[in-house]
Amino acid sequence: MPIPNSVEARDIAFHLHPATNAKKHLEAGPLVIERGEGIHVFDASGRKYIEALAGLWCAGLGFSDDRVADAVYKQMKTLPYYHTFAHRSHGPVVDLAEKLIAMAPVPMSKVFFTNSGSEAVDTVMKLVWYRSNAMGQPEKKKFIARERAFHGLTAAASCLTGLPGNHRGFDLVFDGVLRVTAPDHYRNALPGESESAFATRLAEELEALILAEGPETIAAFIGEPVMGGGGVIVPPMDYWPKMQAVLRKYDILTIADEVICGFGRTGTMFGSTTLGIEPDIMTLSKQLSSAYLPISAVMVNEKTVAPIIEQSGDLGILGHGFTASGHPVAAAAAVEVLRIIEEDKLVENAARSGAHLRAGLAKLADHPLVGNVRGVGLIAAVELVLDKETKTAIPGQPGALGVLVNTRLQELGVLTRAMVDTVGFSPPLIITIAEVDALLELFTQALDDVAASLAATLEPA
Repeated sequence: MPIPNSVEARDIAFHLHPATNAKKHLEAGPLVIERGEGIHVFDASGRKYIEALAGLWCAGLGFSDDRVADAVYKQMKTLPYYHTFAHRSHGPVVDLAEKLIAMAPVPMSKVFFTNSGSEAVDTVMKLVWYRSNAMGQPEKKKFIARERAFHGLTAAASCLTGLPGNHRGFDLVFDGVLRVTAPDHYRNALPGESESAFATRLAEELEALILAEGPETIAAFIGEPVMGGGGVIVPPMDYWPKMQAVLRKYDILTIADEVICGFGRTGTMFGSTTLGIEPDIMTLSKQLSSAYLPISAVMVNEKTVAPIIEQSGDLGILGHGFTASGHPVAAAAAVEVLRIIEEDKLVENAARSGAHLRAGLAKLADHPLVGNVRGVGLIAAVELVLDKETKTAIPGQPGALGVLVNTRLQELGVLTRAMVDTVGFSPPLIITIAEVDALLELFTQALDDVAASLAATLEPA
Protein backbone atom coordinates (compact mmCIF):
# COMPACT_ATOMS: atom_id res chain seq x y z
CA MET A 1 0.00 0.00 0.00
CA PRO A 2 1.21 3.56 -0.66
CA ILE A 3 2.72 5.42 2.29
CA PRO A 4 0.21 7.95 3.73
CA ASN A 5 0.74 11.47 2.32
CA SER A 6 3.14 10.13 -0.33
CA VAL A 7 2.76 11.23 -3.95
CA GLU A 8 1.24 7.81 -4.67
CA ALA A 9 -1.33 8.13 -1.89
CA ARG A 10 -2.27 11.67 -2.87
CA ASP A 11 -2.61 10.58 -6.50
CA ILE A 12 -5.08 7.87 -5.45
CA ALA A 13 -6.99 10.37 -3.33
CA PHE A 14 -7.31 13.24 -5.77
CA HIS A 15 -6.46 12.27 -9.36
CA LEU A 16 -8.83 10.67 -11.88
CA HIS A 17 -6.60 9.19 -14.62
CA PRO A 18 -7.31 8.95 -18.34
CA ALA A 19 -7.38 5.55 -20.06
CA THR A 20 -7.13 3.76 -16.71
CA ASN A 21 -9.22 1.30 -14.70
CA ALA A 22 -10.27 3.87 -12.10
CA LYS A 23 -11.46 1.29 -9.58
CA LYS A 24 -8.31 -0.81 -9.86
CA HIS A 25 -6.22 2.34 -9.47
CA LEU A 26 -7.57 2.81 -5.95
CA GLU A 27 -5.62 -0.32 -4.97
CA ALA A 28 -2.75 -0.42 -7.45
CA GLY A 29 -1.81 3.25 -7.40
CA PRO A 30 0.52 4.97 -9.89
CA LEU A 31 4.06 4.52 -11.09
CA VAL A 32 5.36 8.01 -10.39
CA ILE A 33 7.95 9.26 -12.88
CA GLU A 34 10.16 12.04 -11.51
CA ARG A 35 12.66 12.89 -14.22
CA GLY A 36 13.96 11.99 -17.67
CA GLU A 37 17.30 11.80 -19.42
CA GLY A 38 17.65 10.91 -23.10
CA ILE A 39 15.52 7.85 -23.85
CA HIS A 40 15.23 7.01 -20.13
CA VAL A 41 12.89 8.05 -17.35
CA PHE A 42 13.34 7.55 -13.60
CA ASP A 43 10.67 6.74 -11.03
CA ALA A 44 10.29 8.14 -7.52
CA SER A 45 12.66 5.50 -6.12
CA GLY A 46 15.34 6.41 -8.67
CA ARG A 47 14.83 3.32 -10.82
CA LYS A 48 15.74 3.77 -14.50
CA TYR A 49 13.55 2.68 -17.42
CA ILE A 50 13.90 2.68 -21.20
CA GLU A 51 10.84 4.56 -22.45
CA ALA A 52 10.19 2.32 -25.43
CA LEU A 53 7.02 4.13 -26.53
CA ALA A 54 8.38 7.69 -26.16
CA GLY A 55 5.65 8.29 -23.59
CA LEU A 56 2.58 8.06 -25.79
CA TRP A 57 4.37 7.84 -29.16
CA CYS A 58 5.36 11.47 -28.74
CA ALA A 59 8.66 12.41 -27.03
CA GLY A 60 10.75 12.27 -30.18
CA LEU A 61 13.63 14.20 -28.61
CA GLY A 62 13.61 12.10 -25.48
CA PHE A 63 13.15 13.62 -22.05
CA SER A 64 15.90 16.19 -21.50
CA ASP A 65 16.53 18.47 -24.47
CA ASP A 66 18.03 21.74 -23.20
CA ARG A 67 17.56 23.63 -26.48
CA VAL A 68 13.79 23.29 -26.28
CA ALA A 69 13.81 24.24 -22.60
CA ASP A 70 15.82 27.37 -23.43
CA ALA A 71 13.47 28.32 -26.28
CA VAL A 72 10.47 27.90 -23.99
CA TYR A 73 12.07 30.01 -21.24
CA LYS A 74 13.00 32.79 -23.67
CA GLN A 75 9.47 32.94 -25.09
CA MET A 76 7.92 32.76 -21.62
CA LYS A 77 9.91 35.84 -20.63
CA THR A 78 9.01 37.68 -23.86
CA LEU A 79 5.32 36.89 -24.40
CA PRO A 80 3.97 34.08 -22.19
CA TYR A 81 0.51 34.11 -23.74
CA TYR A 82 -1.55 35.69 -26.45
CA HIS A 83 -4.50 34.54 -28.52
CA THR A 84 -5.10 34.29 -32.26
CA PHE A 85 -8.80 35.25 -32.35
CA ALA A 86 -10.14 38.29 -34.21
CA HIS A 87 -7.11 39.06 -36.43
CA ARG A 88 -4.54 38.86 -33.56
CA SER A 89 -1.24 37.08 -34.07
CA HIS A 90 2.37 36.82 -32.87
CA GLY A 91 5.75 35.83 -34.24
CA PRO A 92 6.05 32.22 -33.03
CA VAL A 93 2.72 31.11 -34.49
CA VAL A 94 3.51 32.70 -37.86
CA ASP A 95 6.98 31.12 -37.85
CA LEU A 96 5.50 27.70 -37.12
CA ALA A 97 2.72 27.96 -39.71
CA GLU A 98 5.20 29.03 -42.38
CA LYS A 99 7.57 26.20 -41.45
CA LEU A 100 4.85 23.55 -41.58
CA ILE A 101 3.62 24.68 -44.99
CA ALA A 102 7.21 24.51 -46.25
CA MET A 103 7.66 20.99 -44.83
CA ALA A 104 4.36 19.55 -46.06
CA PRO A 105 4.67 16.43 -48.24
CA VAL A 106 2.15 17.82 -50.74
CA PRO A 107 1.14 21.45 -51.41
CA MET A 108 -0.82 22.87 -48.48
CA SER A 109 -2.39 26.30 -48.04
CA LYS A 110 -3.18 27.10 -44.39
CA VAL A 111 -2.55 25.85 -40.85
CA PHE A 112 -5.09 25.97 -38.02
CA PHE A 113 -3.67 25.41 -34.51
CA THR A 114 -5.19 23.36 -31.72
CA ASN A 115 -3.85 21.79 -28.52
CA SER A 116 -4.08 18.01 -28.94
CA GLY A 117 -4.56 15.41 -31.62
CA SER A 118 -8.15 14.96 -30.51
CA GLU A 119 -8.86 18.68 -30.86
CA ALA A 120 -7.24 18.63 -34.29
CA VAL A 121 -9.55 15.82 -35.43
CA ASP A 122 -12.62 17.56 -33.97
CA THR A 123 -11.56 20.70 -35.81
CA VAL A 124 -11.24 18.77 -39.07
CA MET A 125 -14.77 17.42 -38.70
CA LYS A 126 -16.17 20.90 -38.12
CA LEU A 127 -14.22 22.43 -40.99
CA VAL A 128 -15.32 19.70 -43.38
CA TRP A 129 -18.97 20.16 -42.39
CA TYR A 130 -18.58 23.95 -42.74
CA ARG A 131 -17.05 23.43 -46.19
CA SER A 132 -19.89 21.18 -47.35
CA ASN A 133 -22.42 23.82 -46.32
CA ALA A 134 -20.37 26.50 -48.07
CA MET A 135 -20.46 24.46 -51.27
CA GLY A 136 -24.20 24.02 -51.15
CA GLN A 137 -23.88 20.32 -50.29
CA PRO A 138 -25.53 20.12 -46.83
CA GLU A 139 -26.06 16.37 -47.18
CA LYS A 140 -22.32 15.72 -47.73
CA LYS A 141 -21.40 15.19 -44.06
CA LYS A 142 -20.50 11.52 -43.45
CA PHE A 143 -17.02 10.38 -42.52
CA ILE A 144 -15.48 7.01 -43.30
CA ALA A 145 -13.03 5.64 -40.73
CA ARG A 146 -11.57 2.21 -40.10
CA GLU A 147 -11.97 -0.52 -37.56
CA ARG A 148 -9.23 -0.32 -34.90
CA ALA A 149 -8.42 3.29 -35.84
CA PHE A 150 -7.40 5.74 -33.14
CA HIS A 151 -8.22 9.39 -33.81
CA GLY A 152 -8.61 10.75 -30.30
CA LEU A 153 -10.97 10.72 -27.33
CA THR A 154 -12.96 13.95 -27.43
CA ALA A 155 -16.62 13.32 -28.20
CA ALA A 156 -16.44 13.71 -31.98
CA ALA A 157 -12.94 12.23 -32.42
CA SER A 158 -13.99 9.21 -30.35
CA CYS A 159 -16.60 8.44 -32.96
CA LEU A 160 -13.94 8.17 -35.64
CA THR A 161 -11.83 6.01 -33.34
CA GLY A 162 -12.58 2.37 -34.09
CA LEU A 163 -11.75 0.78 -30.73
CA PRO A 164 -14.92 -0.30 -28.88
CA GLY A 165 -13.27 0.15 -25.47
CA ASN A 166 -13.34 3.89 -26.10
CA HIS A 167 -17.07 3.85 -26.86
CA ARG A 168 -18.53 1.71 -24.09
CA GLY A 169 -20.37 3.67 -21.40
CA PHE A 170 -20.35 6.95 -23.34
CA ASP A 171 -23.35 6.49 -25.70
CA LEU A 172 -21.02 6.65 -28.71
CA VAL A 173 -20.81 6.50 -31.78
CA PHE A 174 -22.67 9.45 -33.33
CA ASP A 175 -24.59 9.00 -36.57
CA GLY A 176 -22.74 9.73 -39.79
CA VAL A 177 -19.61 7.65 -39.14
CA LEU A 178 -19.08 4.71 -41.49
CA ARG A 179 -16.55 1.94 -40.90
CA VAL A 180 -14.33 -0.15 -43.18
CA THR A 181 -11.88 -2.99 -42.50
CA ALA A 182 -8.48 -2.29 -40.93
CA PRO A 183 -5.61 -3.03 -43.37
CA ASP A 184 -4.20 -5.76 -41.11
CA HIS A 185 -2.98 -8.48 -43.47
CA TYR A 186 -2.03 -10.80 -40.60
CA ARG A 187 -5.56 -10.81 -39.13
CA ASN A 188 -7.86 -9.85 -42.00
CA ALA A 189 -6.46 -11.41 -45.18
CA LEU A 190 -8.17 -14.41 -46.72
CA PRO A 191 -6.21 -17.69 -46.83
CA GLY A 192 -3.47 -17.36 -49.43
CA GLU A 193 -4.37 -13.74 -50.22
CA SER A 194 -1.34 -11.63 -51.15
CA GLU A 195 -0.86 -8.16 -49.66
CA SER A 196 -1.64 -6.58 -53.04
CA ALA A 197 -4.81 -8.63 -53.50
CA PHE A 198 -5.80 -7.76 -49.92
CA ALA A 199 -5.36 -4.05 -50.67
CA THR A 200 -7.47 -4.40 -53.81
CA ARG A 201 -10.24 -6.10 -51.86
CA LEU A 202 -10.27 -3.31 -49.25
CA ALA A 203 -10.47 -0.67 -51.99
CA GLU A 204 -13.40 -2.58 -53.49
CA GLU A 205 -15.04 -2.69 -50.04
CA LEU A 206 -14.62 1.08 -49.79
CA GLU A 207 -16.20 1.67 -53.17
CA ALA A 208 -19.13 -0.62 -52.36
CA LEU A 209 -19.77 1.29 -49.14
CA ILE A 210 -19.64 4.65 -50.94
CA LEU A 211 -22.12 3.48 -53.55
CA ALA A 212 -24.43 1.98 -50.94
CA GLU A 213 -24.49 5.18 -48.87
CA GLY A 214 -24.47 7.57 -51.83
CA PRO A 215 -21.29 9.47 -52.78
CA GLU A 216 -23.16 12.74 -52.40
CA THR A 217 -23.50 12.06 -48.64
CA ILE A 218 -19.85 11.30 -47.87
CA ALA A 219 -17.44 14.14 -47.14
CA ALA A 220 -14.17 12.54 -46.14
CA PHE A 221 -12.11 9.45 -45.35
CA ILE A 222 -9.73 9.60 -42.39
CA GLY A 223 -6.85 7.25 -41.66
CA GLU A 224 -3.49 7.02 -39.94
CA PRO A 225 -0.70 6.23 -42.42
CA VAL A 226 0.36 3.52 -39.96
CA MET A 227 -2.29 2.68 -37.38
CA GLY A 228 -0.84 3.21 -33.90
CA GLY A 229 -3.22 2.51 -31.02
CA GLY A 230 -4.94 -0.26 -32.97
CA GLY A 231 -1.74 -2.32 -32.83
CA VAL A 232 0.86 -0.72 -35.15
CA ILE A 233 -0.85 -1.89 -38.32
CA VAL A 234 1.33 -1.24 -41.38
CA PRO A 235 -0.82 -1.47 -44.51
CA PRO A 236 0.37 -3.04 -47.76
CA MET A 237 2.46 -0.53 -49.71
CA ASP A 238 -0.16 -0.22 -52.45
CA TYR A 239 -3.08 0.10 -50.02
CA TRP A 240 -3.22 3.89 -49.81
CA PRO A 241 -2.85 4.56 -53.56
CA LYS A 242 -5.68 2.11 -54.27
CA MET A 243 -7.90 3.65 -51.59
CA GLN A 244 -7.20 7.18 -52.81
CA ALA A 245 -8.08 6.26 -56.37
CA VAL A 246 -11.57 5.39 -55.13
CA LEU A 247 -11.85 8.53 -53.00
CA ARG A 248 -10.88 10.81 -55.89
CA LYS A 249 -13.36 9.05 -58.17
CA TYR A 250 -16.20 10.15 -55.87
CA ASP A 251 -14.81 13.56 -54.80
CA ILE A 252 -14.21 12.53 -51.19
CA LEU A 253 -11.50 14.31 -49.18
CA THR A 254 -8.53 12.33 -47.84
CA ILE A 255 -7.47 13.12 -44.26
CA ALA A 256 -4.10 11.80 -43.12
CA ASP A 257 -3.97 11.58 -39.34
CA GLU A 258 -0.23 12.12 -38.88
CA VAL A 259 -0.44 12.65 -35.10
CA ILE A 260 1.79 9.61 -34.45
CA CYS A 261 3.50 9.23 -37.83
CA GLY A 262 4.55 12.82 -38.46
CA PHE A 263 8.07 14.25 -38.12
CA GLY A 264 10.17 11.15 -38.64
CA ARG A 265 8.44 8.23 -36.99
CA THR A 266 8.08 6.19 -40.20
CA GLY A 267 11.62 6.89 -41.42
CA THR A 268 10.62 9.87 -43.58
CA MET A 269 9.39 13.25 -42.37
CA PHE A 270 5.74 12.22 -42.80
CA GLY A 271 3.94 8.91 -42.91
CA SER A 272 2.13 10.18 -46.00
CA THR A 273 5.42 10.09 -47.90
CA THR A 274 6.28 6.62 -46.62
CA LEU A 275 2.91 5.13 -47.51
CA GLY A 276 2.15 7.04 -50.72
CA ILE A 277 -0.67 9.32 -49.52
CA GLU A 278 -1.52 12.67 -51.10
CA PRO A 279 -3.79 14.13 -48.43
CA ASP A 280 -6.14 17.08 -48.66
CA ILE A 281 -5.97 17.55 -44.90
CA MET A 282 -3.37 16.54 -42.29
CA THR A 283 -3.57 16.45 -38.50
CA LEU A 284 -0.32 16.90 -36.59
CA SER A 285 0.70 16.73 -32.92
CA LYS A 286 2.88 14.64 -30.57
CA GLN A 287 6.39 14.95 -32.07
CA LEU A 288 5.50 18.45 -33.31
CA SER A 289 6.70 19.68 -29.90
CA SER A 290 8.12 16.35 -28.70
CA ALA A 291 5.08 16.69 -26.37
CA TYR A 292 7.08 19.10 -24.22
CA LEU A 293 4.08 21.42 -24.44
CA PRO A 294 0.57 20.72 -25.78
CA ILE A 295 0.15 21.81 -29.39
CA SER A 296 -1.39 20.36 -32.53
CA ALA A 297 -2.23 21.54 -36.00
CA VAL A 298 -4.48 21.00 -38.99
CA MET A 299 -3.05 21.61 -42.45
CA VAL A 300 -5.46 22.05 -45.35
CA ASN A 301 -4.89 22.39 -49.07
CA GLU A 302 -6.33 25.16 -51.23
CA LYS A 303 -9.14 22.95 -52.54
CA THR A 304 -10.30 22.39 -48.98
CA VAL A 305 -9.84 25.83 -47.50
CA ALA A 306 -11.04 28.13 -50.31
CA PRO A 307 -14.78 27.46 -49.73
CA ILE A 308 -14.24 27.81 -45.96
CA ILE A 309 -12.64 31.23 -46.36
CA GLU A 310 -15.43 32.36 -48.70
CA GLN A 311 -18.12 31.12 -46.32
CA SER A 312 -16.53 32.97 -43.38
CA GLY A 313 -16.84 36.15 -45.39
CA ASP A 314 -20.53 35.53 -46.02
CA LEU A 315 -21.23 34.66 -42.37
CA GLY A 316 -18.90 37.24 -40.87
CA ILE A 317 -16.80 34.76 -38.90
CA LEU A 318 -15.21 31.32 -38.86
CA GLY A 319 -16.72 30.55 -35.48
CA HIS A 320 -14.26 28.00 -34.16
CA GLY A 321 -11.10 28.05 -32.07
CA PHE A 322 -9.56 27.57 -28.64
CA THR A 323 -8.17 29.94 -26.03
CA ALA A 324 -4.70 28.46 -26.53
CA SER A 325 -4.82 28.01 -30.34
CA GLY A 326 -1.28 28.76 -31.49
CA HIS A 327 -0.06 29.49 -27.95
CA PRO A 328 3.21 31.45 -28.31
CA VAL A 329 5.23 29.32 -25.88
CA ALA A 330 4.05 26.02 -27.38
CA ALA A 331 4.65 27.39 -30.89
CA ALA A 332 8.18 28.49 -29.95
CA ALA A 333 8.84 25.00 -28.56
CA ALA A 334 7.58 23.40 -31.78
CA VAL A 335 9.72 25.65 -33.99
CA GLU A 336 12.80 24.64 -32.01
CA VAL A 337 11.86 20.95 -32.09
CA LEU A 338 11.51 21.02 -35.87
CA ARG A 339 14.86 22.80 -36.13
CA ILE A 340 16.51 20.08 -34.00
CA ILE A 341 14.91 17.27 -36.00
CA GLU A 342 16.38 18.71 -39.18
CA GLU A 343 19.78 19.82 -37.85
CA ASP A 344 20.45 16.60 -35.92
CA LYS A 345 19.18 14.45 -38.81
CA LEU A 346 16.78 12.61 -36.54
CA VAL A 347 14.63 11.38 -39.43
CA GLU A 348 17.70 9.61 -40.80
CA ASN A 349 18.51 8.29 -37.33
CA ALA A 350 14.95 6.98 -36.98
CA ALA A 351 15.28 5.14 -40.30
CA ARG A 352 18.66 3.64 -39.30
CA SER A 353 17.78 2.73 -35.70
CA GLY A 354 14.34 1.57 -36.77
CA ALA A 355 15.78 -0.83 -39.31
CA HIS A 356 18.03 -2.26 -36.59
CA LEU A 357 15.09 -2.59 -34.18
CA ARG A 358 12.88 -4.30 -36.74
CA ALA A 359 15.67 -6.67 -37.79
CA GLY A 360 16.19 -7.62 -34.16
CA LEU A 361 12.49 -8.19 -33.58
CA ALA A 362 12.28 -10.27 -36.78
CA LYS A 363 14.83 -12.68 -35.30
CA LEU A 364 12.23 -13.47 -32.63
CA ALA A 365 9.68 -14.70 -35.19
CA ASP A 366 10.24 -18.33 -34.17
CA HIS A 367 9.80 -17.63 -30.46
CA PRO A 368 6.85 -19.64 -29.08
CA LEU A 369 5.02 -16.46 -28.00
CA VAL A 370 5.48 -14.49 -31.24
CA GLY A 371 2.75 -14.56 -33.87
CA ASN A 372 3.63 -11.57 -36.01
CA VAL A 373 6.36 -8.91 -36.18
CA ARG A 374 5.60 -5.72 -38.11
CA GLY A 375 6.74 -2.15 -38.42
CA VAL A 376 8.21 0.58 -40.57
CA GLY A 377 10.75 3.24 -39.69
CA LEU A 378 11.01 3.56 -35.92
CA ILE A 379 7.61 2.12 -35.05
CA ALA A 380 7.09 -1.60 -34.61
CA ALA A 381 5.01 -4.21 -32.84
CA VAL A 382 5.07 -7.85 -31.86
CA GLU A 383 1.74 -9.66 -31.74
CA LEU A 384 1.73 -12.36 -29.08
CA VAL A 385 0.09 -15.77 -29.42
CA LEU A 386 0.21 -19.16 -27.77
CA ASP A 387 -0.99 -21.01 -30.86
CA LYS A 388 0.64 -19.81 -34.07
CA GLU A 389 -1.68 -21.85 -36.28
CA THR A 390 -4.92 -20.40 -34.91
CA LYS A 391 -3.33 -17.03 -33.99
CA THR A 392 -4.83 -17.22 -30.51
CA ALA A 393 -3.41 -16.16 -27.15
CA ILE A 394 -4.91 -17.07 -23.76
CA PRO A 395 -8.41 -18.45 -24.51
CA GLY A 396 -11.22 -16.32 -23.15
CA GLN A 397 -8.82 -13.68 -21.86
CA PRO A 398 -8.01 -11.20 -24.64
CA GLY A 399 -5.12 -9.02 -23.59
CA ALA A 400 -3.98 -11.26 -20.75
CA LEU A 401 -0.83 -12.39 -22.54
CA GLY A 402 -0.02 -8.79 -23.42
CA VAL A 403 -0.35 -7.82 -19.76
CA LEU A 404 2.01 -10.59 -18.69
CA VAL A 405 4.72 -9.52 -21.12
CA ASN A 406 4.21 -5.81 -20.48
CA THR A 407 4.38 -6.34 -16.72
CA ARG A 408 7.58 -8.36 -17.00
CA LEU A 409 9.09 -5.67 -19.21
CA GLN A 410 8.38 -3.04 -16.56
CA GLU A 411 10.02 -5.26 -13.94
CA LEU A 412 13.08 -5.47 -16.19
CA GLY A 413 13.21 -1.70 -16.74
CA VAL A 414 11.28 -1.12 -19.97
CA LEU A 415 8.10 0.95 -20.26
CA THR A 416 5.93 0.32 -23.26
CA ARG A 417 2.31 -0.53 -24.00
CA ALA A 418 0.34 -3.66 -24.73
CA MET A 419 -2.54 -3.10 -27.15
CA VAL A 420 -4.58 -6.18 -26.31
CA ASP A 421 -1.96 -8.89 -27.05
CA THR A 422 0.33 -6.70 -29.16
CA VAL A 423 3.39 -5.00 -27.65
CA GLY A 424 4.28 -1.72 -29.33
CA PHE A 425 7.66 -0.04 -29.79
CA SER A 426 8.05 3.63 -30.68
CA PRO A 427 11.13 4.90 -28.83
CA PRO A 428 12.45 8.47 -29.06
CA LEU A 429 13.93 9.43 -32.43
CA ILE A 430 17.28 9.99 -30.72
CA ILE A 431 17.75 6.32 -29.78
CA THR A 432 21.16 4.84 -30.67
CA ILE A 433 21.97 1.40 -32.06
CA ALA A 434 23.47 0.40 -28.69
CA GLU A 435 20.28 1.46 -26.92
CA VAL A 436 18.19 -0.51 -29.43
CA ASP A 437 20.33 -3.58 -28.61
CA ALA A 438 19.69 -3.07 -24.89
CA LEU A 439 15.95 -2.84 -25.55
CA LEU A 440 15.99 -5.99 -27.70
CA GLU A 441 17.87 -7.92 -25.02
CA LEU A 442 15.36 -6.98 -22.33
CA PHE A 443 12.38 -7.75 -24.57
CA THR A 444 13.80 -11.17 -25.41
CA GLN A 445 14.30 -11.85 -21.71
CA ALA A 446 10.71 -10.84 -20.97
CA LEU A 447 9.40 -13.20 -23.66
CA ASP A 448 11.54 -16.04 -22.34
CA ASP A 449 10.49 -15.44 -18.75
CA VAL A 450 6.78 -15.33 -19.57
CA ALA A 451 7.05 -18.41 -21.80
CA ALA A 452 8.79 -20.34 -19.02
CA SER A 453 6.20 -19.23 -16.46
CA LEU A 454 3.30 -20.25 -18.71
CA ALA A 455 4.95 -23.60 -19.48
CA ALA A 456 5.30 -24.32 -15.77
CA THR A 457 1.68 -23.33 -15.17
CA LEU A 458 0.43 -25.53 -17.99
CA GLU A 459 2.53 -28.59 -17.08
CA PRO A 460 0.42 -31.57 -16.03
CA ALA A 461 0.39 -32.29 -12.31
